[in-house]
Amino acid sequence: MSTLEERGEVGVPVATAPSSSSAGLGVGAAGAGLEAGPGMPGGQEEAGIRREGAGQEPDPDAPPKKRVRLLQEGEACKLEERLYAVLCCTVCLDLPKASVYQCTNGHLMCAGCFIHLLADARLKEEQATCPNCRCEISKSLCCRNLAVEKAVSELPFECNFCLKQFPRSVLERHQKEECQDRVTVCKYKRIGCPWKGPFHELTVHEAECCHPTKTGNELMGILDEMDQSHRKEMQLYSGIFSLLCFEKIGFTEVQFRPYRTDDFITRLYYETPRFTVLNQTWVLKARVNDSERNPNLSCKRTLSFQLILKSKINSALECSYLLLKGPYDDVKIKPVIYHYVFSNDANETDYMPLPIIDSIECNKLLAAKNINLRLFIFQIQK
Repeated sequence: MSTLEERGEVGVPVATAPSSSSAGLGVGAAGAGLEAGPGMPGGQEEAGIRREGAGQEPDPDAPPKKRVRLLQEGEACKLEERLYAVLCCTVCLDLPKASVYQCTNGHLMCAGCFIHLLADARLKEEQATCPNCRCEISKSLCCRNLAVEKAVSELPFECNFCLKQFPRSVLERHQKEECQDRVTVCKYKRIGCPWKGPFHELTVHEAECCHPTKTGNELMGILDEMDQSHRKEMQLYSGIFSLLCFEKIGFTEVQFRPYRTDDFITRLYYETPRFTVLNQTWVLKARVNDSERNPNLSCKRTLSFQLILKSKINSALECSYLLLKGPYDDVKIKPVIYHYVFSNDANETDYMPLPIIDSIECNKLLAAKNINLRLFIFQIQK
């Protein structure tokens, strides 16, 4: 009896002693085997327990290795779907389509949202911050993440036309050249055919198109409309070529710097330092959305500028002028020729719209520390 009591005293702490998960399971199984019958091996009892637990739901209190294994077996998700959530922009929550910027803490922003944040901060007279961690961001503090850009370019994306998935690196070429469902136009568009449809229907349409059989009188009206739009474009370029033949021509690089008005609610405006062109002193001013009260709340943004003559003149000075993008900027500006007669009493032009293509290009200018453009002035001699 004393021997059995000693064995019992030894067996109790062994069964309840803390150990690792695998050791505890083996000891518990062995203890269960001893209670069930002395003839059952502990390894068979452990295998039986595993078979019984195979159909159970994942245990939230289970060790990490077991929980990961069961979740992978139960609800496997694609790697691409998980990468979408990791690599998306922290502002728009969409995958970047071009450059990817990151703050000093590594949060990702697509190029459009990054420029928009900088432009909004300039309009509010605040320091731009990361929307996640609120650290300061700027073009000098943030850098591009080339690894993320390459990873995003290899992720599958749906074609806008056939809805099949392709890596982004080849998606653009597929949509422009290879997709059979891409939208195309009839080759007789130049003579007025308005048809648009999928590429795989183009051959059938062109074989049945009625425009090649139209008479000359019917086509003349269509061609006249096309000539009018073409004539407007030619007038602009012929006007620029005519101005380049003038005797007195001046141009300079101008740099718009941001300032604030002295009003109770300050407003952003831009102004250049004084510069000399054609032996006269000039200044350029610019404003956002025609001095709208809260331009940061508007999605559509525009810039308008004003040319001011600072010198005193003896007689009227008739000039034509235009603004173009600077040599180191990538903003898209359409050339527009403006005309004004300067005098001592009328030395300021009206605010004229800066011919920027869209609000995205305007945000590029607002996000920059300074706006660099090139000004041409042509003096018209009588």
